[in-house]
Amino acid sequence: MPSNEEEMVVTPWTVSGKIDYSRLIEEFGTQPLTDDILKRIEKHAGQLHLQLRRGLFFSHRDLDWILDLYEADRRFVLYTGRGPSGPVHIGHLVPWIFTKHLQDIFGSKLYFQMTDDEKFLIHPEFNLETPTRFAYDNALDVIAAGFDPAKTKIIMDVESAGTLYKIAVKIAKRITFSTVKASFGFTDSSNIGIIFFPAIQAVPCFLETELTGENVPCLIPAAIDQDPYWRVARDVAPKLGYFKPAQIHCKFLPGLGKGGKMSASLPETCIFTTDTPEDAEKKIKNAFTGGKPTVEEQRRLGADPTICPIYYYEYYLFEEDDKKLKETFDKCKSGCLLCGEHKAKLAEKVQRFLKDHQKKREKAKNVLDEFLYKSN
Repeated sequence: MPSNEEEMVVTPWTVSGKIDYSRLIEEFGTQPLTDDILKRIEKHAGQLHLQLRRGLFFSHRDLDWILDLYEADRRFVLYTGRGPSGPVHIGHLVPWIFTKHLQDIFGSKLYFQMTDDEKFLIHPEFNLETPTRFAYDNALDVIAAGFDPAKTKIIMDVESAGTLYKIAVKIAKRITFSTVKASFGFTDSSNIGIIFFPAIQAVPCFLETELTGENVPCLIPAAIDQDPYWRVARDVAPKLGYFKPAQIHCKFLPGLGKGGKMSASLPETCIFTTDTPEDAEKKIKNAFTGGKPTVEEQRRLGADPTICPIYYYEYYLFEEDDKKLKETFDKCKSGCLLCGEHKAKLAEKVQRFLKDHQKKREKAKNVLDEFLYKSN
């Protein structure tokens, strides 16, 4: 019997359908985060980050190995990034917030890649200037997230092409077309730029090693849709004498509509970091919830927070206190907390966050140059 639910699709360019994270672990060949690994991180951090203890980060490759090296006094670098095809929304911030936490704990250098070249290659309507403009604008959000300017470099791919290309050609020589075709679904109609691009996205995994002459391991915190890039990078690494990049994968922040991740292609279902507090409040008020059609029904039957984006926004980002979060869950289930009340409560938190982030974003304009990677 055909399902009413849209089939799950998770690629670097498309995420749709109901996401089954256990199935992704199996299909992508990653490992679930174990209690043992979480305890090791907690030992270094003092306490588990909200996104770890609530399962937003759920999967990894070689995270235990990275911890082994660190505990043997071996440093590692962090690497994450952004495909700049529009303004940043709150869902994009999820792995950045956690990456900053890792930088704070482990004192790691971070390479943050802005793939303006990729977005030019996959968007027929873009000229080259469009994603580059978005990249510089998005960089303000990266800086506003609070990364250490002494340990963070933002790579603009097109601008840094000289350095990147020297490493990318070494990587590309070791990758066959059959490999990228199988990994990314490329066809005869795919332009040759996007076929080469996986070599460019692999470069920051090995950049510190190339620049310093020391073989430096790398940890990538990112959403799991980007995993195909790292599978290719891990395949190539030993052939070039590099360590395989390790990864820790996060889930997708749901959009404000019914089902699906937050997506800029549905602007009414996502909150951009540049939204006014009034616009954010309006989007939250119009959001889908797990509530009942009438107040009387909800008081009597309760709501379902497990399908409610309002609850998940608090779960993943906007309620640090586990006890308060549990109280909210119970009140939703029992019908004591109505959806309108819950939306108003979340709107206040999001508005405070946006006002603070936008102040930091404005200040970031004065220090942007300090963060930019300067190509040799």
